[in-house]
Amino acid sequence: MAKNTILLKNARIINEGKIFDGDILIEDAFIKEIDSSISAKSAQVKVIDVEGNYVMPGVIDDQVHFREPGLTHKATIETESKAAIAGGITSFVEMPNTNPQTVNLEAMEEKFRIASKSSYANYSFMFGGTNDNLDEILKVDPKDVAGLKLFLGSSTGNMLVDNPEVLEKIFSSTDMVISVHCEDEQTIKNNLEAYLKEYGDDIPMEMHPKIRSEEACYLSSSKAIELAKKTGARLHVFHLSTGRETKLFSNKLPLKEKKITAEVCIHHLWFTDEDYEKKGTLIKWNPAVKTAKDRDELWKALLDDRIDVIATDHAPHTWEEKNNVYTQAPSGGPLVQHALVAMFEMHHRGKISLEKLVEKMCHNPAILFEVEKRGFIREGYYADLVVVNPANPWTVNKSNILYKCGWSPFEGVTFKSRITHTLLNGNVAYESSKVNEKRFAKRLTFNR
Repeated sequence: MAKNTILLKNARIINEGKIFDGDILIEDAFIKEIDSSISAKSAQVKVIDVEGNYVMPGVIDDQVHFREPGLTHKATIETESKAAIAGGITSFVEMPNTNPQTVNLEAMEEKFRIASKSSYANYSFMFGGTNDNLDEILKVDPKDVAGLKLFLGSSTGNMLVDNPEVLEKIFSSTDMVISVHCEDEQTIKNNLEAYLKEYGDDIPMEMHPKIRSEEACYLSSSKAIELAKKTGARLHVFHLSTGRETKLFSNKLPLKEKKITAEVCIHHLWFTDEDYEKKGTLIKWNPAVKTAKDRDELWKALLDDRIDVIATDHAPHTWEEKNNVYTQAPSGGPLVQHALVAMFEMHHRGKISLEKLVEKMCHNPAILFEVEKRGFIREGYYADLVVVNPANPWTVNKSNILYKCGWSPFEGVTFKSRITHTLLNGNVAYESSKVNEKRFAKRLTFNR
């Protein structure tokens, strides 16, 4: 008998474009068998009856900021990975703009060391590119990290890469997936200067998408795509926020064959500029949440496969930090605990099928980053699974928020669906609204 055997009975399984009824047998870390009916052959088998609930692969979130090391007053790998597990996110890729920044091998290994001791979810990291660390980039083994992150517009951490010659060298020199934050810095500076003259530091929040404008996004993303085509680089454009940008991407090839891919985040699919009046700086992100028309175009591109991945860009700041005037309030917000149920809510509203939701949040990140044996429900794959009750409403409030920052842009929202179980590497990591204090996380590996 295996050391750890779990049998999920009566599941509505969502996987690889289908929804079907079945049982899933798990032994140790892996999925042993998937069948229409499996019997427990021993009293030692833990049977979990999930009748009426959906079972899907664990979400792979390819863009989070867990703030460690150096910014731990906002968040830590421990606190935010706990929230991720509660939200059905079983694997995360964390960004390099921490303190110190992850722009050399020593800093990268330190982050892996921290995660190995404290993470509740499977983990990997992006290596950060700067204007002067090409030598360090070339030292990175592509099998060790998820990919390379470049900030082509400034964000938290001051890692702007704005030297055209350096950019072309980086694009020409690495086989890693290059993930980019695209906003044109000069356009933003010019816009900000004009609004500072008019309002001073207390710029109305509804001006945020005019400062970090459609033009700033399009100018940067179009240049990045042009450079990728010129150099043959493998480019992934993070967090699209405008309808105009969606026309830069294609759905003519299957994901495995694409050299240029795109992502959209939860907040750009949920909020619009009309929400600034109520939410203020709590929905201040870079790139900015824009118009309802932009949101509609993002949804259209997501559903027709020009956009390949849904992610969170989870980036918490303290309540005190966010409640400042415009120029002093940092951009970013916490999302990992509520991303999956938010997308289930969009399913309830008729916006997206569950098959497409799983494709964009589970399958495609695994394909895009070549994550080994995760992102699908397959025999022989790691048993990273999420059980979702589609008809068990709950309301987000301070008492059930797990983020260290203690707030959520979804406070007051009632979600129809509830995550009842999260299984990680064959272990029950979350059940009955509680995260298991035992850690079952593993470092992600890649098929490269």
